[in-house]
Amino acid sequence: MSTYPPVLSWALRPALAEDVEAIAELRAVVMRPDLERLGRYDEHRVRQRFRDGYQPGQTEIVLIDDAFAGCAALRPEADGWWLESFYLAPEVQGRGIGTGVLTVLLARADAEGVPVRLQVLQGSAARGLYERHGFVREREDPVDVYMVREARG
Repeated sequence: MSTYPPVLSWALRPALAEDVEAIAELRAVVMRPDLERLGRYDEHRVRQRFRDGYQPGQTEIVLIDDAFAGCAALRPEADGWWLESFYLAPEVQGRGIGTGVLTVLLARADAEGVPVRLQVLQGSAARGLYERHGFVREREDPVDVYMVREARG
């Protein structure tokens, strides 16, 4: 018998303006360990920074059994798309949902023929997920690693 948790069934829906607080709270929970490790956690700033840049039209909500479980955003840029605000509730991480969501989003980019860029905090476990999906390091600074995945034909 496997010791791995089962893959959960999930769905995406377009984000709404009223999703902002649920996402801001999830962001604070998910990012806290890495931000604390880097000496950059601020209880107010972690939420406000999200609120200030929230674009519901570029964001999708991850649902499990019709309940909020995470989100992801693809922001268009002149040279491709930026993957931002990709957060999953801790209790559903490690069950294949991140892989599934990322696969769907990257298929859209591939269909458009555009690269996808992102930034991930130094030392974040999420970097492994991104590398498994073909992202490579473009540059880094003491806080962030900037990655890119070229479109696939």
